[in-house]
Amino acid sequence: MKEKIAVATVSGKAYYLIVNELKRRNTPFLSLIPTEPIPVGVKVVITTKEEKHKVNHGNILVYQEGVEPEALVNEALRIIQGKEYYEKIAIGVDPGEVFGLAVLADGKVIETENCFSVEETLSKIESILRNLRTDPLTIISVKIGDGVPLFKEKLLRVLDGALPSNVMLESVSEAGTDRYLNEAEHRRGLRDIISAIRIAGRNGHKFLRSKTNESNH
Repeated sequence: MKEKIAVATVSGKAYYLIVNELKRRNTPFLSLIPTEPIPVGVKVVITTKEEKHKVNHGNILVYQEGVEPEALVNEALRIIQGKEYYEKIAIGVDPGEVFGLAVLADGKVIETENCFSVEETLSKIESILRNLRTDPLTIISVKIGDGVPLFKEKLLRVLDGALPSNVMLESVSEAGTDRYLNEAEHRRGLRDIISAIRIAGRNGHKFLRSKTNESNH
């Protein structure tokens, strides 16, 4: 079976929020009632605080009111990869009319998104960093494609002012990032995401941060 995540709840709201986030990331999952037996292949079960005692499994994540589903799904993905924490987080951005965005955790794509402004892109990156459990040793970088210099420069300035000093910013060459896309992948949005994935996987030129030491992060 390919489903390594199970959602075990009869709470309509919790189910809707968790499943929405899993579907948004194209992550396969099983839907179960909390008292049902958990198939052997399931590595992690997401349930609610009230139903946790009904679930018999070694890895249980609990949805609570006010907790962002994004953080729960990040935890689930980390667990099924068998990692305590990620060593390397790379966020790739393909700037333009549509900002393609992709998150690579130790080389594996865990999230993709299309944004439609610099502000929305910043907000999404802040949300990603807020909802990923990292270690002080985790290397975090945001890599911006250089295909549209105006957008790249603006985004780098905004990110430099807003993100913690431990986040590295890089300008990455976009040469060849869309070279092998087929006709279907050239659809607006999908093309930008595929380019963002390739940008995230490349080394770029480091952008000198104006923030060098912050005690509040």
